[in-house]
Amino acid sequence: MDKASECCTTQLIDGDGNFNVSGLENFINEVRLKECGLSYAVVSIMGPQSSGKSTLLNHLFRTNFREMDAYRGRSQTTKGVWLAIAAGIEPLTLVMDLEGTDGRERGEDDTAFEKQSALFALAVSDIVLINMWCHDIGREQAANKPLLKTVFQVMMRLFSPRKTTLIFVIRDKTRTPLEALEPVLREDIQKVQTLEHFPCIAYLRLMMLCSFNMHLFLLLQIWDNVPKPPAHKETPLSEFFNVEVVALSSYEEKEEQFKEQVASLRERFFHSIAPGGLAGDRRGVVPASGFSFSAQQIWKVIKENKDLDLPAHKVMVATVRCEEIADEKFSSFTANEEWHQIEEAVQSGLVPGFGRKLSAILNSCLAGYESEAIYFDERVRTSKRKHLEEKLLQLVQPAFQLVLGHIRSGTVEHFKQAFDKALNAGEAFSSAARDCTRLYMVRFDEKCTDAVVEQANWDTSKVREKLKRDIEAHIAAVREAKLSEVTKTFEMKINEALSGPVEALLDEANDETWPAIRKLLQRETESAVSGFSSAVSGFELGEETMEKMISHLRDYARGAVEAKVKHEAGKVLSRMKDRFETLFNRDADSMPRVWTGKEDIRAITKTARSASLKLLSVMAAVRLDNEVDNIEKSLSLALLDSKSGSTVTDRSIISQGDPLASSTWEEVPPSKTLITPVQCKNLWRQFKAETEYSVAQAMAAQEAARRSNNWLPPPWAIVAMVVLGFNEFMTLLRNPLYLGVIFVGYLIIKAVWVQLDVSGEFRHGALPGILSLSNKFLPTIMNLLKKLAEAGQVPQTNDPPRNPAPGSKSFASRVGTSSSVSSTGSSAVFPEDATEYSSTSKED
Repeated sequence: MDKASECCTTQLIDGDGNFNVSGLENFINEVRLKECGLSYAVVSIMGPQSSGKSTLLNHLFRTNFREMDAYRGRSQTTKGVWLAIAAGIEPLTLVMDLEGTDGRERGEDDTAFEKQSALFALAVSDIVLINMWCHDIGREQAANKPLLKTVFQVMMRLFSPRKTTLIFVIRDKTRTPLEALEPVLREDIQKVQTLEHFPCIAYLRLMMLCSFNMHLFLLLQIWDNVPKPPAHKETPLSEFFNVEVVALSSYEEKEEQFKEQVASLRERFFHSIAPGGLAGDRRGVVPASGFSFSAQQIWKVIKENKDLDLPAHKVMVATVRCEEIADEKFSSFTANEEWHQIEEAVQSGLVPGFGRKLSAILNSCLAGYESEAIYFDERVRTSKRKHLEEKLLQLVQPAFQLVLGHIRSGTVEHFKQAFDKALNAGEAFSSAARDCTRLYMVRFDEKCTDAVVEQANWDTSKVREKLKRDIEAHIAAVREAKLSEVTKTFEMKINEALSGPVEALLDEANDETWPAIRKLLQRETESAVSGFSSAVSGFELGEETMEKMISHLRDYARGAVEAKVKHEAGKVLSRMKDRFETLFNRDADSMPRVWTGKEDIRAITKTARSASLKLLSVMAAVRLDNEVDNIEKSLSLALLDSKSGSTVTDRSIISQGDPLASSTWEEVPPSKTLITPVQCKNLWRQFKAETEYSVAQAMAAQEAARRSNNWLPPPWAIVAMVVLGFNEFMTLLRNPLYLGVIFVGYLIIKAVWVQLDVSGEFRHGALPGILSLSNKFLPTIMNLLKKLAEAGQVPQTNDPPRNPAPGSKSFASRVGTSSSVSSTGSSAVFPEDATEYSSTSKED
């Protein structure tokens, strides 16, 4: 995999000392550092410019830091501080590449950034690589001796000691024997002020036997010369740093050997945070989610001390000693058993005499500080005393706040119980609220006086105000809940009282519908207002509030009626059709109407439509204010009255234009309009279209009834047949055989008529009847012929002898049966009779 795709790199601090906040945030999001918790490590490297730091990091951690091109000369490559992630190493390891020291670009005088970046690396990193050439050992500047000395000195003042691993990487190791380097090491040791500062000479001599470990002595010399507080006077370097030395061959001359040694060193960075690892000491490690903020704050502190000047000796001694005394007294206070008992007791509840007990402990601690620090610089002593007092008060303030919190919460709980008890006992709401509030505010003040700390000027007024707000909020919440409960109760009563009756009145939809609704609304509203006023009398509501709530109740009642009417208006078309069907298809006794031909369908239709139009006019607008409108008249003139039946006045009204061609009704505001004129017109058109079929069905049924009751031709037709058929009638009398033939033909035609159900087919019209008969005629004839043929194939031997007389009698009976079938219109018996008649005639 390509190196650039495995790691992510960003510039953390530029050459001018500006911290790249946005770049660091993007970097953290990209590598998902915030998900690591404490499972991450930070490695940094420092050393002279062009000493191969970036090259070492790129081979060791597979990063992609920019490297110097040796063929283009030796110059500064890394500017500022760069940050990358080590590829393929667990846990996640951040790698910082620092700008090289002793560079000609910054010069000899501008070394502040070098010191600041080195101090930043020591403060942030778990592991610090110090890159140096083998041939620089024993030199003053090239070996980073002044830089490390300054870093150690300032670090002890700015940060809490943190055990960091220092790995000195000796580059391009040579064949120089240890005996040749020992005089240089001894000379450095002689520079120490006294030999007693090096108590472990035997141990140091033993370490000298190991190759390249002589650099440890140089580091110990630097550490020993750094001024330290008395508490750390004899503290060894190992309390703050784990020091190791690693030697690497020349990258340019022995590249393969260099890579093998780097690979071996790389293995040590796997699981580096495990116990015994390079970064095994995890005390004070910042969680990964806070790394960005921590790094910014550390750099900010370092920048504020960019000169790195130590204070004057006297002030410094006073500062250090007073801080030690103050820390000692602070520690003794935190270890005080009585304070621990108070602190523990405060966690669970209120402590009686809290202020008196705590004030005594604080006085004892501050008096001890004064007695021990009396001979030091007064300004420093006073400042540190004030700081100690602030720390102590800051320490005990959470306990004080807890006490106030217990007092406040206890007072609130007791108030709630007393207030609820007073309300349940039937006491008026306002009276109970006043009495309970006054009583428990006094009790709170008494308990706060007992909790006040003498040394602190803490104001309890904010807690008192919060208590007051809590009590008032509880009272307001209870008041609102009670009023809301009462309001909802009466709203439900109003709904129950209005919903059903309004729906029933709208079903009737006549001239008295809206007056009845108004009367119902007024009666139920007044009843609800009266009951509501009695229910809330104990709240002592202001006149304005009372009027507002009563007005809300009235508006709710009115709104409930309007909502119900709007809901019913949405079903007006269905209601119109139901009313039309009821009046059209049922008589005055609510019995189904039978269309016999005597009913006046036009008048019945007009009556039913008028009633439906009345329903539409009633639901077209809300009429709760008893205002007169012309909705019904406009609908009647525009939709119901025909032009031929209109009077002169009506024609003049209609001639002015279509009264329904508008979106509003005259004298009716839009807010009270439920169905606009245009919607009424559309609804009426749809209503007529959907009820037209019922009218057509009734007219068809009436016409069919008339036809079924009148089968004889008109009288003039009968006279014409008698006059014109006289000769044919006489011929039949002279030749009876013709009469028999005609009768047989009549039977056949009657059988076909009944089989085809001609009268039933023509009931739906002439053209549908003709088309249906044309499809059924041929199959019917074939069916009759088939039955005649089957009857003629029966063997005569199986038939018993028949007498002509009974045969004639059977013929007469069949004629009578055919006549009966013809008169009743039966289509099931006649074909069988016709077939039987045919068989009998053949046998005869």
